[in-house]
Amino acid sequence: MTVPPPIVAPSILAADFARLAEEVRAVEDAADWLHVDVMDNHFVPNLTIGLPVVQSLRAATTMPFDVHLMIEDPRRWAPGYADAGAYNVTFHAEAADDPVALAKDLRAAGAKAGLAIDRDTPIEPYLDLLPSFDTLLIMTIKAGFGGQRFIPQMLDKVRAVRRHVDAGHLELRIEVDGGIAADTIEQAAAAGADAFVAGTAVYGAADPAEAVRHLRALAERAAPGA
Repeated sequence: MTVPPPIVAPSILAADFARLAEEVRAVEDAADWLHVDVMDNHFVPNLTIGLPVVQSLRAATTMPFDVHLMIEDPRRWAPGYADAGAYNVTFHAEAADDPVALAKDLRAAGAKAGLAIDRDTPIEPYLDLLPSFDTLLIMTIKAGFGGQRFIPQMLDKVRAVRRHVDAGHLELRIEVDGGIAADTIEQAAAAGADAFVAGTAVYGAADPAEAVRHLRALAERAAPGA
């Protein structure tokens, strides 16, 4: 099993929305990506931030943006986030009628393309699509709400994807999102995940940057072959 160095992506869903630029800068020197949860009140019940906020934040930091679209009709909206300077744009398999075509559009717009799989969606139908993507995001909770408890059973999907990626020598980040904290990140890393979204574990800490560094160290220690 070959796993690249871990990436920690703090989720601004858990940040103070009144101080977003400051909250981003608090992790700027420690985090690898900044995870941006976009929810539309249709695909998921909650409504969070959208393109104007991403455009404003883009001017406030040089951090790579890892945009997670929990929205209907991603074909319509996703390229706009790539145009806004997002490093990686991930959309949900459950919302896309032609995931591979949208991945091509995102790459053409200059972004990495990510595919997200929600808690109740089996992974197997999407394994053959993975060469078209740069990131696979496996939800370790039900998409749409912050602060949920990590579901260990979701790591079976991570293991299946890691086997598939290694067998096919694919260049694909396996990202996990939901309940990732100091007491769960090692399980996810041991299963083969190499990118970790952490919201409350970072922004609920007294020192968000130090929390990021601690999470990365735990992931490095638990990674297969470490």
